[in-house]
Amino acid sequence: MATVPSVSYSITVRLEVPAGGKAVSQLTHAVESAGGVVTALDVTNAGHEKLRIDVTCAARDTDHAQAIVDQLEAVEGVVIHKVSDRTFLMHLGGKIEMKSKVPLRNRDELSMAYTPGVARVSMAIARNKEDARRLTIKRNTVAVVTDGSAVLGLGNIGPEAALPVMEGKAALFKRFAGIDAWPICLDTQDVDEIVRAVQLIAPGFGGINLEDIGAPRCFEVERRLRELLDIPVFHDDQHGTAICVLAALTNALRVVDKRIEDVRITMAGAGAAGNAVLRLLLASGARNVIVCDYLGAVHQGRDDLDDSLRWIADHTNAEGYSGDLRGAVKGADVFVGVSAPGILTGDDIATMAPGAVVFALANPEPEVSPDDAREHAAVVATGRSDYPNQINNVLAFPGVFRGLLDAQATEVTSEMLLAAAGALAAVVTPEELGPNYIIPSVFHPDVASAVAAAVRESAGGRARGFTEA
Repeated sequence: MATVPSVSYSITVRLEVPAGGKAVSQLTHAVESAGGVVTALDVTNAGHEKLRIDVTCAARDTDHAQAIVDQLEAVEGVVIHKVSDRTFLMHLGGKIEMKSKVPLRNRDELSMAYTPGVARVSMAIARNKEDARRLTIKRNTVAVVTDGSAVLGLGNIGPEAALPVMEGKAALFKRFAGIDAWPICLDTQDVDEIVRAVQLIAPGFGGINLEDIGAPRCFEVERRLRELLDIPVFHDDQHGTAICVLAALTNALRVVDKRIEDVRITMAGAGAAGNAVLRLLLASGARNVIVCDYLGAVHQGRDDLDDSLRWIADHTNAEGYSGDLRGAVKGADVFVGVSAPGILTGDDIATMAPGAVVFALANPEPEVSPDDAREHAAVVATGRSDYPNQINNVLAFPGVFRGLLDAQATEVTSEMLLAAAGALAAVVTPEELGPNYIIPSVFHPDVASAVAAAVRESAGGRARGFTEA
């Protein structure tokens, strides 16, 4: 539940009021008295006796939206006609479409775009498959693939319910990088079937973006696809998050005048995102990291370690700390949370080292209240849009894929991810850098182009695979 009104729970109430009464002036007061925020008030029809008005307002959740409607209806003379949820209206019929890039106005154009002319193009590609990148949509198309098993913070809700999220992802690809992306929602959570399905559709795409596939299954899916395919495979929940965290941490450490090689980092979360963030932090020079999951610190003495946790134990926590998260946070310079809401308090943050950096990225409810964390930490970031320093994957994946596609890359490497993080951090100028501005807005005009250029340049040289980091 949102703690403050949000446009994601925005409603438009169509109502009628007497033209000459006090009701119009009371509408805004009614919404505000219910705790909502009026964002628009439009008269859609005016008469001598009645006015039809659309009142648009933001609420905290669906129950709060209904409370606002009830408050409006209680105003004397108001008649409610219709209540529309603006988020659902945006999704009616889907959010993306396919349209032709070439005109089809006459027989000549049809014969070139389709049969018989298209046969010549098909035969050229049959002789040289690489021409598909030049002569088809492959050069600018990404498949956004999910099995619906780990969608946002909603859990295993299935492929149909995942489709609106994947549509949104495709819309972001287009908006921020000009890439044509398409949702591929698979009705299976079997690793072999997922891998085979993606392998079979890969010829039509220039890259694969894995999305919202639960751990540890996602690790094997990504690994096997990278071995099988000659196009880049990028798991945004892992590597998009890692890029954004490293970029933000780079700038946060500049604010507090510390070096990544010297700081002690405590992480909460050892799943897909946590694993990738850890690997990229280590690749960037971090030396002292403790990772905690719901059982406490990951260390070599635990007897429940799978392959992923074993790797973490082998590369972190050199002193073998075996306590809980609260103990691991004490004295740490940096906390990075990619886990669960409300697992720390402001008092826990107070035990961190002076000049502490806190990234509480669980969404929508962070690991610790941002307001409480800001009482004690020098820099605080979240995944939310209603606080400064929002760490949002849309800062990374459009530019990363733009660079990969432009370079006609066949893989994603650790050097590319490090380059992307460095470029994203550099978008924030020294003059702009401060505790409340360590990461640029997703709408900053230079973000996607800067990240794309860095990835494109990195893809031009030899680079080791990310799994070797």
